[in-house]
Amino acid sequence: MGIEQLREEIDAIDKQLVELFVKRMGVSAQVADYKKENGRSVLDPSRERQLLERVSELAGEELESQTRVLYNLILSLSRSYQNHRLGFDSALLEKIRAGINDTAKVFPERAFVACQGVEGAYSQLACDKLFSAANIMYMNSFEGVFNAVDKGLCRYGVLPLENSSAGSVNQIYDLMLKYKFHIVRSTRLHISHVLLAKKGAKLENIKEIYSHEQAIQQCSSFLQGLKGVQVNVCENTAMAAKAVAESGRDDVAAISSESCAALYDLEILEEALPNVDNNYTRFICIAKPLEIYPGAQRTSLMLVLPHKPGALHSILSKFYSLGVNLLKLESRPIPGRDFEFMFYFDIEVSVYSDAFENLLSQLQAEADKFQYLGSYTEVV
Repeated sequence: MGIEQLREEIDAIDKQLVELFVKRMGVSAQVADYKKENGRSVLDPSRERQLLERVSELAGEELESQTRVLYNLILSLSRSYQNHRLGFDSALLEKIRAGINDTAKVFPERAFVACQGVEGAYSQLACDKLFSAANIMYMNSFEGVFNAVDKGLCRYGVLPLENSSAGSVNQIYDLMLKYKFHIVRSTRLHISHVLLAKKGAKLENIKEIYSHEQAIQQCSSFLQGLKGVQVNVCENTAMAAKAVAESGRDDVAAISSESCAALYDLEILEEALPNVDNNYTRFICIAKPLEIYPGAQRTSLMLVLPHKPGALHSILSKFYSLGVNLLKLESRPIPGRDFEFMFYFDIEVSVYSDAFENLLSQLQAEADKFQYLGSYTEVV
């Protein structure tokens, strides 16, 4: 047979497949009605296992794995369709709707905000980008920021989440497991580190350099080119600059921001230190109550999945089947639990859409633990 004849045969088979798929979803709708009348849940793990085993056997050894992948997707679509037909509702969806209705229509320009570090820290620069007139309370640690928001000392907290070249700030993800909070906004800040020292200092005389571990990673190529220089990790790039200014030494330097040069009366010894020019850090703004401002298109979630094969694949298939764009997926080990992970998701979908509600209902039904972190807009 020629290629055109083969394609015609495939087209004919596809027509039959679509007709059978529509018929199957029709029966699935009847199943949903039965489950609603009898108070049964949409997900029936035992039934799905039996179905997958049966179709795998029908497909034969050569196409067994491909058939399981196909039917996992079909089952996901079926659950989605059933949830939609049942008009799934939950306390979480009610909370989100209340958050939308109760939140002001405009993000505040003034607020009490917690940031880690001291004046001149990148968190402060991100805060200035989010608020026109913030009253900043500086904390010694990232956990201090979470604490300040949790205890009501500040309405908001601004924290770095990830860098385009050095990756995620793992400590923030670990603290997310510990505290209850909501993300209300995010922003990206261009990071251009410089090397700062006391006025009159010379690069060839520098013996020690201080900075935050993320900044050190971002400037690793520059640091590798220095000989006999000790690199020390500290809590914050601005704190590093302040420490150099107060040290009274001209043989120490800090990797920090250009704004810290004027702030702490330091001299720039080297500019443009990051390994790449396109160096950005993403910051999140957190609050304790749920605040959802108009136009929210981004949602953050944390899930703990069943410890079994295919659990993550089953979750990822839902984003695909509902047409939801997955922006970020991060995994972190759960302290005290062997080989179990928390998965962090950033998704792009309107908080007002049916796909959003449908996705949340499905994820809640299948995850061992589900935490909604908020829906928000990212400021560019």
